[in-house]
Amino acid sequence: MNEEERFLFDLRGYLVLPQVLDAETVRQMNAWIDAQAERDPQWRGQTANKHIENPITWHPLFQNLMDHPRVLPILREILGERFRLDHDYAIFLEPGHKGLKLHGPHTVPFDPCHYYRCDNGQIRCGLTVVSWSLTDVPPGAGGFAVVAGSHKSNFPCPPDIKALQRPSPIVEQIPCKAGDCVIFTEALLHGTLPWKGPGTRRTLFYKYAPCMLAWSQQTYRAPEQVPFPPHFWENLTPRQKLLLAPASAIDFHPPIEA
Repeated sequence: MNEEERFLFDLRGYLVLPQVLDAETVRQMNAWIDAQAERDPQWRGQTANKHIENPITWHPLFQNLMDHPRVLPILREILGERFRLDHDYAIFLEPGHKGLKLHGPHTVPFDPCHYYRCDNGQIRCGLTVVSWSLTDVPPGAGGFAVVAGSHKSNFPCPPDIKALQRPSPIVEQIPCKAGDCVIFTEALLHGTLPWKGPGTRRTLFYKYAPCMLAWSQQTYRAPEQVPFPPHFWENLTPRQKLLLAPASAIDFHPPIEA
């Protein structure tokens, strides 16, 4: 991170990186999803919220997001040089989706999985999210929202604000363009506002943790939990294989090189 990015991440608990993916890459990703929806009725469905696991297994376009060169150095800085991909999924919201109440902050009481610290100028996070926008999220359209700075809160959020039962100026929608990336700590109070956009909101979530920490029960190395397509492991780079390693003590997990 540069000096401004570091200041903003510490201040707010999140960081927006504009146009990390170029327009052609976003187009190819959306075209792949459209084609998959034509083939698989489960991808169409009738619900306003489609939650689909493990986009890293879909296509190399999605696989290569796990160690994207714009994002990886930031993850090394806030998680330490030994970290792992804990789990990943996609959420597709249709117009009319009612949203998801705010969850977190995980500071009161202390949560050993979701935490944020800064000691002697060094940021350290627990579970940390990289979200990739494949569609535009204009101001006022709903979608991802946060209470900026709540990752350092010492008191719980009022329940009616947390449940989105009354409007509050502290709940801030985060507009994005297709190709933008948002990095945020899970210690931050965040959720989803009702989706009012003109079409489907497509977002990919890749969630990372320090190497000794596991939030998800899934293990990428267990084929009965994550049904990888043929040749998936063969096509991974050594760094990507290391990112998919199970949780272990620092002594047993080599550094992730940026």
